[in-house]
Amino acid sequence: MSRTTEVAPQSRNFQSGGALAILLLVLSVIVLTGWSQAGLAQGLPDFTELVEDNAGAVVNISTTSAPKAGNARGMPFDERQLEQMPEFFQDFFRGPQSPFGGAPGNSQPRRSMGSGFIVSEDGYVLTNNHVVEGADEIIVRLNDRRELPATLVGTDPRSDMAVLKIENGEDLPVVKIGRSSELKVGEWVFAIGSPFGFDYTVTAGIVSALGRSLPSENYVPFIQTDVAINPGNSGGPLFNLDGEVVGINSQIYTRSGGFMGVSFAIPIDDAMNVFRQLRDKGVVSRGWLGVLIQEVNRDLAESFGLERPRGALIAEVMADSPAQQAGLQAGDIVLNYDGEPVELSSDLPPMVGRTPVGETANLRVLRGGEVIELGVEIGRLPEEGSEQAVVPSGGSGGPSSAPLGMRVEPLPADLADSLGVDGGVIVADVARGAAYEAGIRPRDVITEINRKKVASVADFREVVRALPDDKAVSVRVVRQGRALYLVMKP
Repeated sequence: MSRTTEVAPQSRNFQSGGALAILLLVLSVIVLTGWSQAGLAQGLPDFTELVEDNAGAVVNISTTSAPKAGNARGMPFDERQLEQMPEFFQDFFRGPQSPFGGAPGNSQPRRSMGSGFIVSEDGYVLTNNHVVEGADEIIVRLNDRRELPATLVGTDPRSDMAVLKIENGEDLPVVKIGRSSELKVGEWVFAIGSPFGFDYTVTAGIVSALGRSLPSENYVPFIQTDVAINPGNSGGPLFNLDGEVVGINSQIYTRSGGFMGVSFAIPIDDAMNVFRQLRDKGVVSRGWLGVLIQEVNRDLAESFGLERPRGALIAEVMADSPAQQAGLQAGDIVLNYDGEPVELSSDLPPMVGRTPVGETANLRVLRGGEVIELGVEIGRLPEEGSEQAVVPSGGSGGPSSAPLGMRVEPLPADLADSLGVDGGVIVADVARGAAYEAGIRPRDVITEINRKKVASVADFREVVRALPDDKAVSVRVVRQGRALYLVMKP
C-alpha cells in the first residue's frame, strides 16, 4: 500500500511567496544598478560640445630660429626637451625614420612647437615665453588649417608669458575669458593643445590645488591640475565646464619627461593683466615691497607667540625699499595684506605683484607680540639680476664666547657695512649642540636672539644667559648676504 505525501496548503503558499520575493529582489537589484549607472554617467561631464565650441580659437604655434650646435636638423623640439621625453619619442625623433632629419647637426634652422589661443578678434594670441623664445619666424596654424605669420608683441619671462599678433587675420575665432579667482579645488577642467606635435589633443581632469608657488617663479600663484600636459601643450588654454579659459598650461612636474599627474597653469586673471600691459606698454610692471621672507613653521610660530603657523616672516628689509620707508622691520610677521589673510609666505609675493605701482597697501603685522597696522606705498619690482648678493669674508681675532656649542667673535666694521647690518657677532666655530641643531654654521652673522638685538659679544652673552629653558627661541642670522630666521631650542 503506497503512501502519498500531501503538502499542506500553507507550505505551498510559502514556497510560491518565497520565489516571488526572490524575483522581486533580483528585479530591485537590476533596477537600482541601472539607476546607479545612469546617475554615474550623468555625473561625469561631456566635453564634446565644449571642444567643438572652443577648439577653433586654439592654435598651434611653430617657430624657426637660427641653428645651434647640437640640435637635430628640423627637429620640432630642442635637445633639452628631447632628453626629458621617454625613450620611445627620443628614438622616433632622432632615428633614421624621423620626418625631421634624425641625425644631429647644426646646418638647418632650429624649429619648435607649442600651443596658444586667440583672445581678441584683431588677432592677439597668448602663449608661453619659452615657446617663442629666440624665434626668428613665428607661424600660427588654426583649426581650419590656415597658416598665418605672427609678430612678437612682447614677453614676460617672470611669468613665462608671450603675446603675439596675427598679421592679416580675418574672421578669427576667439576664446571666452573666465575668472581663475572663482576656481575651486576638485572642479573639472580640460585642455586643448598639441602634445608631441599631435594637433588639437583634448585632455581632462580636475583642479588639484590652487595658489602653488614654484621655485622658478614666486609671483605666479599657479593652478595645479591632473590634466595630462606634455611637451607641445605649453601655452595652450585650460578651460572650465562653462567653456571659459581659466589658465595657460605652462609647466609639469616630471622625472621621466612625460606627464606624471602634476601640471601647472598660469591663472588667467594674472595672465590677462600681463597681456594688457604688454599690449599697451610693451613691458610689465609689478608691485614691489622690498623684503626677504620665509615660512613660519611650528617652532617659529611658538617663538613669536603665534597660536598656529601662519603669515610671512620678514627676514630682511632691503635698503631704500618701500618696506623700509613704511617702517617694516626684520622679525615682523605679515598676517594680512590689503584685507586678504596671508596664510603661507608664498601668498604674499603674488598679492604684492598684483598691486599697481604707487598704490598704498594696508598691512597687518605681528611685532613684539602685538598686532599693528602699517600703510606701504608699493614700488616697482626691479629687473632681474639688479641685486647682487654679498658674501661674508669671515672675521678675525678677538674675545670669544662658547655657550650653546658655538664660539662667536666681534663683527668687523667693514663686513658690517658690506652686509648693511648695524652690529652683530660672527660665528667662528660651531660644535654639536643647540646652535648646530638649529642650523647655525660658521661665518653666519647673528644679529638677534629671542627678539633681542645682538650688537656685540657682550650683548650675545647677556641675551644667552637670559634664554628660557626648554623653549624654542628665534635666531636671526645673515648668511651670504641674506637674512633668515632659525629656531633654536636651548
